[in-house]
Amino acid sequence: MRLADLQRKMKLSGTVKKVELFGAFVDVGVGRDGLVHISALSRQQVNRVEDIVKEGDTVTVWVRRVDPQAGRIDLTMVEPSALEWDEIKPGQQYQGKVVKIERFGAFVEIGAERPGLIHISELATWRVEEVSEIVKMGQEVEVKVLAVDARKKQIKLSMKALDVEAPEVEAPEEAPLTAMQLAMQRAMGTNDDRRRGRRGKDRDRDRDEQEDILSRTLASKRK
Repeated sequence: MRLADLQRKMKLSGTVKKVELFGAFVDVGVGRDGLVHISALSRQQVNRVEDIVKEGDTVTVWVRRVDPQAGRIDLTMVEPSALEWDEIKPGQQYQGKVVKIERFGAFVEIGAERPGLIHISELATWRVEEVSEIVKMGQEVEVKVLAVDARKKQIKLSMKALDVEAPEVEAPEEAPLTAMQLAMQRAMGTNDDRRRGRRGKDRDRDRDEQEDILSRTLASKRK
């Protein structure tokens, strides 16, 4: 393998060649030793490099950065996350697993350094009283990134914000009316017209009677 073949996050096996106060130099077989800084030896704080590695040890490392022109290789003994902080953007969607449930929401592992939080208000489009009503431990869920704060190591997720379009449902075609149904429809319409006509005549007769009574009353008062 050549130095130019190294890629970020590539997993390698190497031998510790030299230990310094600031880290360890590891031979990964490309002609140049890579440096594992003391801060990249473990997830926990390391005070002395010798507490973790010694010269001659065989170690597993991952490539953090490589500069072929300068001949520099930065390595880490901490397995990198599938998603780096600068790779996570609002609006992205991921498949994740629920790893912790709290009263205020659920934490979902999406491959980043830390799980993201779905607040209880972002679990569904309706009001959720209990988080466990919607998700369970170990459940696979689809989530959308709302916000990322790399400095605070926080990822805000949502299930409510997923843009899921409901499929359009076509209205069923109405069956054509039979000859008998058409005849009944016309007969009902005729009967309705007759009833409306009778009601109209009755209203006209009542109005004429009222006007006649009013006229006689006014005439008697004038006499």
